[in-house]
Amino acid sequence: MRLVVRGEIRVPGDKSISHRALIFSALAVGPSRIANILESADVQATARALRMMGVPIPPLGRMVTVSGIGAAAMHSPPQAVDCGNSGTTTRLLSGMLAGLDGRSARLEGDESLSARPMRRVAAPLRAMGARVEFEGAEGHEGLPMRVHGHALTSLSWDNAHASAQVKGAVLLAGLVSGVAVHVREPSRSRDHTERMLRARGVELDTTETTVTLHAAQRLQSLDVEVPADPSSATFFAALAALADESELRLTHVCLNPTRTGAFDVLQRMGVPLRFADTQMSGGETIGTVIASAGDLCATRIGGDEIPRCIDELPMIACLATRAIGDTIIADAHELRVKESDRIAAVVNNLRTLGADVEEFPDGMRITGSNTPLRGHVITQGDHRLAMAFGILAALPGNEITIDDPDCVAVSFPTFWHDLARLAQTHEQATMRTFTVIAIDGPAASGKSSTAQWVAEQLGVRHVDSGAFYRAVTYLALQSLGAPETWSEQAVVSVCSRIDQRFTDRSVLPLIDGAVADDVLRDAAVTRHVSRVAQMSLIRHWVNAQVRRAATMSSVVVDGRDIGTAVFPNASLKVFLIADPWERARRRLVQRLGRLPVDHEIALETEALVARDALDATQSVPARDAITIDTTALTQEEQVDRIVALARAAQH
Repeated sequence: MRLVVRGEIRVPGDKSISHRALIFSALAVGPSRIANILESADVQATARALRMMGVPIPPLGRMVTVSGIGAAAMHSPPQAVDCGNSGTTTRLLSGMLAGLDGRSARLEGDESLSARPMRRVAAPLRAMGARVEFEGAEGHEGLPMRVHGHALTSLSWDNAHASAQVKGAVLLAGLVSGVAVHVREPSRSRDHTERMLRARGVELDTTETTVTLHAAQRLQSLDVEVPADPSSATFFAALAALADESELRLTHVCLNPTRTGAFDVLQRMGVPLRFADTQMSGGETIGTVIASAGDLCATRIGGDEIPRCIDELPMIACLATRAIGDTIIADAHELRVKESDRIAAVVNNLRTLGADVEEFPDGMRITGSNTPLRGHVITQGDHRLAMAFGILAALPGNEITIDDPDCVAVSFPTFWHDLARLAQTHEQATMRTFTVIAIDGPAASGKSSTAQWVAEQLGVRHVDSGAFYRAVTYLALQSLGAPETWSEQAVVSVCSRIDQRFTDRSVLPLIDGAVADDVLRDAAVTRHVSRVAQMSLIRHWVNAQVRRAATMSSVVVDGRDIGTAVFPNASLKVFLIADPWERARRRLVQRLGRLPVDHEIALETEALVARDALDATQSVPARDAITIDTTALTQEEQVDRIVALARAAQH
């Protein structure tokens, strides 16, 4: 099969700029509007921390207005600040907190972030007079960490490593405390902090490797549009390079020269890249990157080039498996202390897949070939690894599964949907686009029966995503023993026995070539399907089946995440809700075949409320979904309303 990549995409907003836009808007007094902010887990962590300090930040969306309160009005957060997996949140907030005299905060993170070193940021802040305490085991210099703000003194600091986060923390500490700071680095790191400070009226002196902030300066409020993340854009530029046919336009990409190192490397490897529509916005150069398929050759990456492409190196390493010759990555010690030890993780995963790779203390050697890559990737929760190997998995002939596909939410929540949309076989690329109606809602909200009826009224196929979860659960019960012993890897192994069957009005799972609808409603399957549906590998597999069905015909699809993660661009998104008592009554009528008594409804309501709590992260409406409360509606009324909305959406 031939891979075709064509079209246009605007990848999510830049993560580094999104963090800084929130923090600087909070420190300025007055409203600042932020457009196209990245709505990822990392940026949410920064927004959450600032809210805890008194800044009125609304829910993140396409346009966010931050009413800045200034440093003086901020207070200590009432509880520990959860930074999640975000090193940027941790380090930049540490700098800001250090300058807040009399205020303090305890910073925590997940297991991965807690293992990352924070000594580099603590050292200059301590030198300025802040108190930074590590609260872990003796000798551990990571999270949890407590920062106590003080009236700081000026500082001239030599950064041993080029680090935009440490530099940004020192500049923030000086700005908040009103003292001068000077930072020198061995090579130039990302300069988003400097650009944004200047755009907000702060005077700086800069050279290639130094920046000086003068004392007693204030930030001005500013409206900004966050450009598309060049790191995220690199993954799709690589996809276009690996395709048999491609021309992909990546729009509104940040082309800051401290961030375009990966594009330079890709061009050196033979990837045809063109740049168009360049302009200045908020102190940053933005433009369109046009990527095409190319004959790839090996290269060497090292020295001062590393800081300019550090986050993209996992993708470059994966791309190198398909280049002619030996690609060498050197001087990349920093990869050892990212969200994972990315040197070891990339090398181990590439070896598992069958690639020829050698590990060095500061990098690796990758020998390219055309040998198909097959195996299971362990991401260690690292979003960059999941996306890099996801690109390789999209190539025809490769058979690659990924243990934690959902971790991409840290920086690119819609990655898998966008990849499925852009990476098509030649046969798929010649098909017309079909209509997708997405119906979501909590358990027992009537999603499946309503969706089936809507599909019948519209004359299209119904896809019940829950049936695929039930098929997996049935096979797991048949072959994997006690459910308490199931691992994700074991459960995903049974998926190969499931295929799709298209009827006139539905898409059904086939188990070993046969329709098995009766066994999917078995009580044991019902009891254990929730356990299976919580496994990220299984969700990834089911979502792929649902998307595949939508490439064959117009569909009405129901299930969790349908309007958010699976089909964010659906023609119509509907989210059904109903009072828990009414949902429980409907479920019992269907199950018992009679009217239930109040005691039975009360017990079922309790079970549904508990299920709602478990599903809270999944069962949420898309921002553009139409919510319909069905408590007082008959099913016929629900269906009529959705059918009318669907027909309106088609015109």
